[in-house]
Amino acid sequence: MKLQTEKGAITISSDVFTNITGAAATNCYGVKGMAIRSTTDGLVHLLRRESMAKGVKVTYNDDATISLELHIIVDNGVNLMAVSRSIMSEVRYNVSRATGVDVKRVDVYVDSMVVG
Repeated sequence: MKLQTEKGAITISSDVFTNITGAAATNCYGVKGMAIRSTTDGLVHLLRRESMAKGVKVTYNDDATISLELHIIVDNGVNLMAVSRSIMSEVRYNVSRATGVDVKRVDVYVDSMVVG
């Protein structure tokens, strides 16, 4: 994404958005981590901290905003609606604060639940 200021242009890569989003989401209560679905066997896998950005998809909108899609794994017994709302709020706030880019949508997909 390219932002134009009075002093010049700022280019923010997708990696910045995915890293901020992944860190914000995994810090929320009840989130075990980011998830990715394997193309070979179709199973959902928990991503390590260094590769959690793979569980985030960034879409650039025409109105200079972004939309984010997150795939997560949660702990057993948590309220899915409360966790999802918390993630949406936290991600929207952290991305906007760190980059100055407005977040239009945050879609949270709970791919799996982990016991223990």
